[in-house]
Amino acid sequence: MLVKKLKEQVEQYDGQIVTLQGWVRTNRNSKNVSFIELNDGSCFSNLQIVYTPEMEGYAEASKITTGSAIEVEGLVKATPNGKQPLEIEAKRVSVLGMADHDYPLQKKRHSFEFLREIPHVRPRANTYYAIFRVRSVLSMAIHTFFQDRGYVYVHTPEITGNDAEGAGECFTVTTIKNQDYEKDFFAKHAQLTVSGQLHVEPFALTYRNVYTFGPTFRAENSNTTRHASEFWMIEPELAFADLSDNMDVIEEMIKYCINYVLEHAPEEMDFFQRVIDKNCIDRITRVANSDFKRMTYTEAIAELEKAKGSFENNEIYWGMDLQSEHERYICEKVVQGPVFLTDYPKDIKAFYMRENADGKTVAACDLLVPYVGELVGGSQREERYDVLKDKMEKMGMDESTLQWYMDLRRFGGCVHSGFGLGFDRMLMYLSGIQNIRDVQPYPRTPRNLIF
Repeated sequence: MLVKKLKEQVEQYDGQIVTLQGWVRTNRNSKNVSFIELNDGSCFSNLQIVYTPEMEGYAEASKITTGSAIEVEGLVKATPNGKQPLEIEAKRVSVLGMADHDYPLQKKRHSFEFLREIPHVRPRANTYYAIFRVRSVLSMAIHTFFQDRGYVYVHTPEITGNDAEGAGECFTVTTIKNQDYEKDFFAKHAQLTVSGQLHVEPFALTYRNVYTFGPTFRAENSNTTRHASEFWMIEPELAFADLSDNMDVIEEMIKYCINYVLEHAPEEMDFFQRVIDKNCIDRITRVANSDFKRMTYTEAIAELEKAKGSFENNEIYWGMDLQSEHERYICEKVVQGPVFLTDYPKDIKAFYMRENADGKTVAACDLLVPYVGELVGGSQREERYDVLKDKMEKMGMDESTLQWYMDLRRFGGCVHSGFGLGFDRMLMYLSGIQNIRDVQPYPRTPRNLIF
């Protein structure tokens, strides 16, 4: 019997004998009555097990340590006026796996820094217990959103010969101890992918609407709270869609995901609101209920120039790469809600973005939301072969490694667009958790590879 099922059907099981298995969160002993807080992984909240000296094996039960795996047979008792809808009056408590006394999670608040050192145990701590279930729920929301709309899920490779962003911050995949890659496993320089976008575009030109959802890697020596060396990305690609169509899908997806998580993980979201960010539910609900405004990069720069002196970085000029403080100012102070910034300078954006008629900007968009700034980045792709070729030549890119990508423009190409949502950052946004290391099961960051 699962605790979740019991709590959902209290009246049906009231007065019945049930058997449960789970892990001890706390075991409180007193002279006349003792209590075990049991969690079996089926829901966020614990179930109270009541046992008394009259129970056979009481002495052994009173010595059960926090973290132990147990089996309980007992009577279900509805408690409509209590803090919980029911409790179990134990008839038998059996130890399935006793936790040693040095079990690291005791009944006190542990720091996130300490818990990051024990990633194999920390899922049992409340914050992580909540976030990793929300991680599962959000994954389902992503798949449900796209599958219900006819998108095809494509598994793009994690090992690639291309650097999609052209940033050069890739992990090399090799079996040799030098750089003679012609003698390596793949007979060329292979890397872990930084994006599935380039590899998913051919499928968009086959199935029309596709998406990839998987791990990506970046060898960026950054120790900020927002960066990790391994992270998950959702990257849809839409054929016959321009930038405006792209933004419509982004807006619909973000709203859908927020509402899905609020519906399917209410206990976890209530916990985040109580303990992590007292405004998180209201904040994301307002975004889900709002219309996403649209503003050009040039208009945003004008607004930032008016507020010059309000930022840590006050060097405001057209062509700059906006910092998080600038993005938050635009959405929190100027728009007071979510906003798409569009038409960025081409010099600060990727080679594959479609060049606008002005020759200075590209058809790109970033979704900015209150509290975090940029949440989603996307663009209309450059579908014109000659323009793409010229841009790559001016950037000094090796065209031979991307001729296959350019060929898509010659073999029935069309207007198409896509975007990327950082899955881990979306979790941070929903929960209010400030560090990306605390939303990933096993975070990979510089000089951090515990196991």
